[in-house]
Amino acid sequence: MDSIIPYGKQLIDEDDIEAVVKVLRSDFLTTGPLCREFEEKLAQKVGAKHAVVFSSGTAALHAAYFAAGLEPGQQVITTPITFAATANAALYLGGVPVFADIAPDSFNIDVTKIESAITAKTKIIAPVDMAGIPVDIDPIMQLAEKYNLVVVEDACHALGATYKGRPVGSTAHMSVFSFHPVKAITTGEGGAVVTSNPDYYERLVLFRSHGIVKSPDKLMHKHKGPWYQEMQLLGYNYRMTDIQCALGMSQLKKLDAFVHRRREIAAQYTLAFQDNNAIEIPAYSADVNPAWHLYIIRLKEDLDRDRVCYYLRERGIGTQVHYIPVYRHPYYSYLGYNPEEYPNAEAYYRSCLSIPIFPALTNSEIEKVINVINRIN
Repeated sequence: MDSIIPYGKQLIDEDDIEAVVKVLRSDFLTTGPLCREFEEKLAQKVGAKHAVVFSSGTAALHAAYFAAGLEPGQQVITTPITFAATANAALYLGGVPVFADIAPDSFNIDVTKIESAITAKTKIIAPVDMAGIPVDIDPIMQLAEKYNLVVVEDACHALGATYKGRPVGSTAHMSVFSFHPVKAITTGEGGAVVTSNPDYYERLVLFRSHGIVKSPDKLMHKHKGPWYQEMQLLGYNYRMTDIQCALGMSQLKKLDAFVHRRREIAAQYTLAFQDNNAIEIPAYSADVNPAWHLYIIRLKEDLDRDRVCYYLRERGIGTQVHYIPVYRHPYYSYLGYNPEEYPNAEAYYRSCLSIPIFPALTNSEIEKVINVINRIN
């Protein structure tokens, strides 16, 4: 059997390696000047005033919910079609995930179902830009204003995407990005929260580093010694290293090229599969330009997905399912979530399959993927 083409993969060049080696020869290895530089460049790229980098996208979600003021018993409305971390981060703070079903023709949350899910306990709406296809964020922001809620956009798939011509990251109160190797750019592991709200920014910075304050003008207990620092809230060690930030800055320079290549591949798939009656291709609004973190096809109902996965793997094509609905994980089943309440998510889950898409995918590999998938019946 030929080697497997994975569904996703990082692209690391010599200049990325050189950037990391340069840091290894410097005075700073952990959080230092390159972290601040990476944050500034990331914020500028997405049209936000501030960015705070974290050790993972999950840590960034945790921090964003904390900065939003989520308290025990308060609710976070999100989609069930996401990685578990979107909901888990609410549980970390004693919050309660509330799922709203996805739209029938979309991978994203059905915006029309959000308002009916809002209660007196709702604190956050956390939409997800699934597969890098931006959610319809404007009406969500309008709901947030109406009910005095905070919007934390899980944009971990969508760095480089645009909504109505605006970069993802420029609209929500906070947007979260991931820099895992299969994402648009990578720092190995890592994440970030971007925001234009100075209060959220201050809380994010504190939360990332144990809740400890060192700046003299922000101390609660004044002290003359330059060594003095104080813990003002319960934070975590969620810092990113300068090593990672060096890689991140090098990768950020290539973001536009990476996303452009993903869009080229997606366009080839869409054209090649549009007349294939065995599968359904992704749908999205004309208002958005996706980043195509994933290209997800949906198999017709009479196809056995497991059989299709094995069929593709035997021919050298790797696939994945994104995602098992969060409420279907055993931990969430114990919490009492009922799959019958989410018929669109259930239908999506039965049929979804992610196929290879990443910048280093070659034209011959793309042709192979297309030819093999078009033989499915």
